[in-house]
Amino acid sequence: MKRREFLGAAGMAAASSLVGLPLSGHAQSANGFPARNLRILVSASPGGSADKLARTIGQKLDALWGTRTLVENQPGGGGSIATNTVAKAKPDGYTLLLGGDGLSIDAVQQSRTLPYDPRKDLTGVIKAVVNPLLIMVRPNLGVNNFQEYLAFLKANEGKTSLALSGAKNSHQHLAVELLSQLTGVKINVIPSLGGGPAMLDVIGGHIDAQIITLAAATENIRAGKLKGLAVTTLFRSKALPDIPTLQEAGIKGYAFQSWQGLVAPAGTPAPIIQKIYSEVAGILQKPENKNSLEDLGFIVAASNPADVNQTIADDSKLYAEVARKAGLKL
Repeated sequence: MKRREFLGAAGMAAASSLVGLPLSGHAQSANGFPARNLRILVSASPGGSADKLARTIGQKLDALWGTRTLVENQPGGGGSIATNTVAKAKPDGYTLLLGGDGLSIDAVQQSRTLPYDPRKDLTGVIKAVVNPLLIMVRPNLGVNNFQEYLAFLKANEGKTSLALSGAKNSHQHLAVELLSQLTGVKINVIPSLGGGPAMLDVIGGHIDAQIITLAAATENIRAGKLKGLAVTTLFRSKALPDIPTLQEAGIKGYAFQSWQGLVAPAGTPAPIIQKIYSEVAGILQKPENKNSLEDLGFIVAASNPADVNQTIADDSKLYAEVARKAGLKL
C-alpha cells in the first residue's frame, strides 16, 4: 500500500467513524442485565483521555442503572495486561475494556508475542469517540509553532526528546514515524507508562515534547502549562480551535487519528452487547454529555459494535504498512 493510499483510507475512517446509528432506547431481551456492578479496565494510567472517558461512561451508567462501575487502571505491557485480562474474562458483559487503536497493533503482532488475538478473543461494543492526536511542547522550549519546532528538531537531531503516551510501537509511535517519513527528520521518542505521567515530565521540563490524544491535554494547554503546536487530523478541534492541523502547518498529506470505545470478551451474548451499546450511545448523544466531551477534545462517534470490529481489522492492515516503511517490528 502506498503512503497516499494509507492517508486516504485514514481520512475516510475519520469521516465514517462520526456516523452514529439511530437508537431505539433501552435494548430488550438482555435477561435482566445488569444484575450487579460492572468493571471497566483501562490500559493506561489515571489522568489520560482513556481514563477520563471510562469514568464518564461509568458514572453515567451508574446513574442510569443504579449500579457501581469500577474503573480499574492496568497500565504496562503496551496495553496487553489489561487487554489480556478482559480477553480471558467470563463473557457475561460485566468485564469490559476501554480500548482503541492499540487493539489493531495487537492484531498485527499477535502471532509473535501476545497470548490473545483481539480479532478472535474480543468483540466490539461501541466506538465511543474519535480523537485528534496533539503535538505539544514545554512552553520554555523557545518555539511558537510547528515549523519552528521542526527547525529545532533539525538543529538538534538526536539530542531532543518526544514522549509517547505509552510503549514504543504504539499508535502514537506510528504517528511520529509517519511524520518522520514525510519531513525527513528523525525524532527521538521516549516511551512511558501513560499519557498522564509523560505529561508531567514535559511540564517539569524533563522532556521537550509529547504526542498525546488531545482530550488528555486540553486543561494543561488552556492553563498555559503546555504549548500545543498541531493536531494530526484533517480538521481542527472545537476544544482548542486555535491549534492548526499538521497539513495547515505545512506537512502536506498527513492525517492520523485515534479512537476509543468499549470491547468485551468474545462470546458475550448479543443481547447484552446490544444493551450496553444502546445505553452508552444514548448517554454519549445527550447534548449535555456530548458538549462536555467535545469541550475536553473528544469527538463523539457512538458507532455500533460491527464498526468497532471492522475498524480493528482495517487499521491493523494500515498500521502494518506504516511500520514496514519505518522498519518497526510490531
